[in-house]
Amino acid sequence: MYSKGLQEVADGIFAYLQPDGGWGWSNAGLVVAEDSSLLVDTLFDLALTRDMLDTMASVIDSRPIQTLVNTHANGDHCYGNQLVEGAEVIASAASAAEMENLPPAALAALLSAQFEPPLGRYMQEAFGPFSFEGIEPPTVDRTFTESLEVSVGGRTARLLEVGPAHTAGDVLVHVPEADTIFTGDILFINGTPIVWDGPVSNWLAACDLILSLDCSVIVPGHGPLTDANGVRAVRDYLSFVVQEATERHAAGMTASDAAKDIDLGPYREWLDWERIAINVDTVYGEIDPGRESTGIVGLFSQMAELKYS
Repeated sequence: MYSKGLQEVADGIFAYLQPDGGWGWSNAGLVVAEDSSLLVDTLFDLALTRDMLDTMASVIDSRPIQTLVNTHANGDHCYGNQLVEGAEVIASAASAAEMENLPPAALAALLSAQFEPPLGRYMQEAFGPFSFEGIEPPTVDRTFTESLEVSVGGRTARLLEVGPAHTAGDVLVHVPEADTIFTGDILFINGTPIVWDGPVSNWLAACDLILSLDCSVIVPGHGPLTDANGVRAVRDYLSFVVQEATERHAAGMTASDAAKDIDLGPYREWLDWERIAINVDTVYGEIDPGRESTGIVGLFSQMAELKYS
């Protein structure tokens, strides 16, 4: 197990962790310099983000947050942006565009819909703990593609675009002099990655890039702090899914039936293992780009069926 809250993981480098790392329970990071700070991501709702900022207050009191980097467009990494007043918000161009397509109101509407069991139960368990009231759609002040160096009080953070993978525009935040990397949702530790966008090959390349940087501190988007073994575990899971899904596609199985058929082995012990439904569906879409989209409600229905069957 790991604990909720702020911890200094290197000199002037902090991780803010939220167990258990499942749906919506994301991590954030803080890079502190002499007179200013850089925040990596906000949280899923205003109350959670406010609590995080209050926890950080003693650290950032004389070193206010000058820069906010959103690693991607999912709400659990950007819906609290409005509380970080005065900061320049930076994201990849692809993430900024995707934020416009994922407004908080859409998720609130999905949560309030009266779905029949087991889908209704699944949605409430995943997203019921969060409040989407009063959240302004996130906006971005500066975008980039491929890479960008950001200086905060003399410290340098390298922003490395590795999407589309988990989402359309995933970004790693590398702080070389602190031997630290914040990976966003390229890493789920002890939890199941979600391949919303793909291609999976980009995600595998992102894992290899993280390994090549050989950082002593690795802060994932969900789950506890990790090391190279955690990166390899994510890479191995994704490779496993591609192989298993590809074999079943060749055998003529539907994506839904393939997800039910795959023996997850040790991955069945990972949190939210039922995300195999999304991941297989994404691989099928890569194999057959003309395939009709399953849709978000259909995918969540498949996960609910897997989890509760």
